[in-house]
Formats: sequence, structure tokens, C-alpha cells
Amino acid sequence: MRVLVLGAGAMGLAAALRAAQLGHEVDLVEADAKAGGMAAHFDFAGISIERFYHFVCKSDATTFGLMEELGIGDKMRWTPTSMGYYMGGAVHDWGTPLSLLKFPHLDWISKFRYGLQMFLSTKRTDWTDLDKITVREWVERGAGKRAYDVLWRKLLELKFFEFADDVSAAWIWTRVKRVGTSRKSMMQEELGYIEGGSETLVKAMVSAFTALGGRLHLATPVQQVLTENGKVTGVLAGGQTFPADAVISTVPAPLVPSLVPDLPDTSKAAYSAIPNIGVVCVMLRLKRQVSKHFWVNIVDPAIDIPGFIEFSNLRPVDAHIVYVPYYMPVTHQKWAWADEQFVTEAFGYLRRVNPALTEADLLDGTVGRLKYAQPVCGPRFLETLPAIQTPIAGLQAADTCYYYPEDRGISESVRIGRIMAEAVPA
Repeated sequence: MRVLVLGAGAMGLAAALRAAQLGHEVDLVEADAKAGGMAAHFDFAGISIERFYHFVCKSDATTFGLMEELGIGDKMRWTPTSMGYYMGGAVHDWGTPLSLLKFPHLDWISKFRYGLQMFLSTKRTDWTDLDKITVREWVERGAGKRAYDVLWRKLLELKFFEFADDVSAAWIWTRVKRVGTSRKSMMQEELGYIEGGSETLVKAMVSAFTALGGRLHLATPVQQVLTENGKVTGVLAGGQTFPADAVISTVPAPLVPSLVPDLPDTSKAAYSAIPNIGVVCVMLRLKRQVSKHFWVNIVDPAIDIPGFIEFSNLRPVDAHIVYVPYYMPVTHQKWAWADEQFVTEAFGYLRRVNPALTEADLLDGTVGRLKYAQPVCGPRFLETLPAIQTPIAGLQAADTCYYYPEDRGISESVRIGRIMAEAVPA
């Protein structure tokens, strides 16, 4: 079959590679000038690093399997990491039974209930009942209203805004379990990274794909999926027509209706109805460490970010690198800010967290933006998603929405990409 894959992020690369392995003739088109999607690297003052942060957990079996298949299994590295909560003017340790006991902003009953709920979450395997309720309902039922108000309310409001009370408990549970089970012991979290960053995996996938005869077309934005008599016939991309017997789309779901004008109106409406939050991801290169933690959640009325990720506390690089993500609807007034405004505000927030930082500690700052960064997964989310196989014969479409209840990640991208490739008729 002539297979055309749209998007060279991790999902598109996995789909294209698997389709090529199955003997198909495969073209992979990507709007960007390089492959990788959210895992793509750029040069940040001499450091090759992801524009949007990535880390690996011990449950990411699909990633490990792919790395072994590509001959880079020995590139996986593990680092003892930790989490903090900035609240009340101080960073508090978080993520262990001892840190919960020492946390000063919860009463003893709330601590006990919250600790029990999170522990049981790491043991749970069935999420069916969680699919029917919101994060707020789940946390308040298990740990109580006080725990939700102190630990979760502001974080959800700063990430999901008007959707904060409509986030699926199943979605947040998978995040809790994924990180909660990535541990060396009960007292020590352990997260992973790929030596050389995500680019090591991206390059290996591209190399394996092209070695099988696959063709990668960069800087080639998709314009339209072409159909005839209810069947896909090809794709118009970068001004060129690519004939195809099968098309696999991995572009954001809200873009599908405009790219596939021949879809039924009901399908277009279903794709368009999926809410998405954008992200402005600020990256700062600093002279000194902000904290000892990999991840710090922030609950403070004067700070309008849900936290920051001190990436250099996971992957050693030649500077202190901090990601400060601003999640927001693209209609938010801040979305129109200049990059410099975000860099200035983000560094100002870090100085609140660590007053020892001075203006001289900021060496460099840059910003990455995505309009469709975080799908909003409400209760019963799967019931709202169109099927991966569209009503047009030969056309499959999926994006990060289809990981539900899992969140975005390379492991899930690879899994879904392979499923779509294997669904192409031989």
C-alpha cells in the first residue's frame, strides 16, 4: 500500500516506521523543518535540548521496547528526583510519606486521607469508575475538601481555567500512578531521560525509517487530504500532491475538519468540539539552581503559574535549565504577550521562590508556543471521541486525545502510532 503519514512527532514517526516495517511504501510529511514534534530539540545557547520538557517513567514499557529494537537501549539513564510544593513563602518537600507528615498546610486527618488515597491510586488497575467523575469529586470524596482546596484547586485553575471543574478523575489518576510508581523505593522517586535527550530516539527512528525506503518530507505543511467516492486518494502538502491508498493523520484533532473537507458534518463537529489549552513554555538558562527538586508545584496568590520544572536536576547539562509552562486558552490576553514579557515575568516568579537569585543569574531565556498543547479530558471523554478510523475509507486520525486516560508522552505516542500502522491492510 502507498501510505502517507501526517506529522513527524513521536506518533507519526512510530506509525511511519511500523508501516515501512510491514512492507508498505511510506511518505511522512511534516510542517516543521525538523522531525520530533514536541520532542524536537533546538540549540539553546549551545545546549541541544527539547523545547518542551520530557521525562521517562518506569512504566513506559513501549519506549523501552522501541529503544531496544533500534539498538539504543543502553542510552536510558535514571536519576533520583524529587518534588516540592511552594506555598506560604517556602518550598516544602513533597512526594514521600515523611514529607506529607511534615507539610504544614494540612491538618492531620486530611494528611492521612490524602496519603491513603494517593497510595491506593498507585495500586489501582481499573479506572472505570473514575471515568465518570471529576478530579474535584474524586479528591474531595477520598481526601476531603480541605485537601482539594489546598493542593489541587489553584493548580487546576491555572492549567485549565474555565474547564478546571470538568477534568476527568481517570485522567489525573494515570498521572499520579505513572509518577507514583516510578520509584527506587517508597522514599525515593526515580525518573529517567535518554542520553543526549529525546533527539537520540527521534534520530534513531528517522534513520530506521529511511533505511527501509521511507521518505521524510520536512517543511512540508499539509494542506488537504484528497478523497474520491468516500475513499482517500492522496494528500496535498507543501504544494505537492502525494498519491496514497491509506493516510494516517497525527495532527491535532481540531485541525482535522479543515484538512479533510469531505468529512461528514457530524465528524467535523466532533473534532471541533474537543477543547484544547495552549501553552507558552518559557525556558531559562541560569547561573545557579533554583531548588533541589525536579518539579515544584506552586500555590501562591501572587504567582500565576502552576509550577516549574528544573530539568537540569534530571538530565545533566552545562547550565541550570528551568522550564516554566504557562498553560492558557489561546483567547487569553497573555497569549498575545511578547516573548520578552514571559521571560521577565517567569524569572521574577522564580526569584520569589528563591530570593537568593539576582538579575545576574539570568543568562538566557526563550519561549516555545503551542496552540493545541493539552486536550481537556472531561468525564466519559472516550465517548466523545470520533473513532480512529474515520468515515472516509483509508483515513485514520488520532492525536494525544486518544491516549486517554493516559496523558501525553512518547510511550503512548508510539503505541497509538503502531496501532494505526498495523490497521492498514496488507
